[in-house]
Amino acid sequence: MEQKVRRVGGMVKMTKSAIPVAGEHVSLQTVPGTGNMTGAHAFSSGPVRDYRRLAIGSIICGISCIGIYALINSVKAWERRESDPENAEIYSNKARKWSFFAIAAWVGLLILIPVLMALVSYLLTLICLH
Repeated sequence: MEQKVRRVGGMVKMTKSAIPVAGEHVSLQTVPGTGNMTGAHAFSSGPVRDYRRLAIGSIICGISCIGIYALINSVKAWERRESDPENAEIYSNKARKWSFFAIAAWVGLLILIPVLMALVSYLLTLICLH
């Protein structure tokens, strides 16, 4: 590339011309995070979340055995976040899914048990009165 000398105030600045010399390779200026990315960072758009707090909450406020499985996936996601981001993202999604399932199943049981008890009580009163 051709260089030009330019005076600005009391300073001398060297600038490069935009005209490439024949046979010279011109590297493109890129902005991080834009365009198509390849390699390890192509799978996720940001840091891998491990959902450990959600998994612990699902153990306490959900069905514990499912919450423990979510916690195991959360720990696997945390361990692999630097070395293997693709698998870390998969484990992270599993941890989130199983945590929500554990909490939803517990809420479902909390609603279903009283409804079933009321239904059985109603049916028994119908049978005993006739």
